[in-house]
Order: sequence, then C-alpha cells, then structure tokens
Amino acid sequence: IAQNLHGPIRAYILAHKDAIQLWRTVMGPTRVFRARHVAPDSIRGSFGLTDTRNTTHGSDSVVSASREIAAFFPDFSEQRWYEEEEPQLRYGPVHYSREGGIHFAAPTGGPGPA
Repeated sequence: IAQNLHGPIRAYILAHKDAIQLWRTVMGPTRVFRARHVAPDSIRGSFGLTDTRNTTHGSDSVVSASREIAAFFPDFSEQRWYEEEEPQLRYGPVHYSREGGIHFAAPTGGPGPA
C-alpha cells in the first residue's frame, strides 16, 4: 500500500484481455457529476466527491497501463509475465495468496505459490 497526500492507495495489475475497458466501466465516467447521473452504481457514481477526488484511477490505454505498471511495480516484468506466468494461469486451477497479494497457478501437488 502506497501513501499519497490524502491517505493510502492500493495499486493493482488487472489481467484480462479487456481489462482496461471492463475496469473503466466499473469505475464509471471520470466526471463525478456525470457518473452520478449516467452510472450511479459505478465506483465514482457512488463514492466520488469531485472530479479530482473521484476515488479511483484506471489506465486509458495499453501504453498508459505499461507506463503506470512500471511506476508502481518496478520489479514486475510484463514480458516475463506474458511468457511464463500467464500461460500457466490459463490452465488453472488458480489460487490466491493473501500474504503475497497475488493469484498463482496451483502446482500439481496441491495449493501454494509456484
């Protein structure tokens, strides 16, 4: 959890072929007034205070996502993830490690980080 001027933030990497569009739909429009009227059940429609305090952020493109991932997760390698980890996650089962805060493909011998 990182800190900013207003308190803690949580940064995540979402993995889905349509992650950017899906997350932007869940967030709702950037402008809180518009979000309250067009998407009242969205995160911004429900919790946004102002346009600059709209509770959430999401990359608007793959290029932006790559830049932001590098800023928040400097040790994360997108190339390594796509080559080594992503293929394993496609063939499940997938488990979640609360301690590590990550999803992982379960090894054949039972649950636990690979």
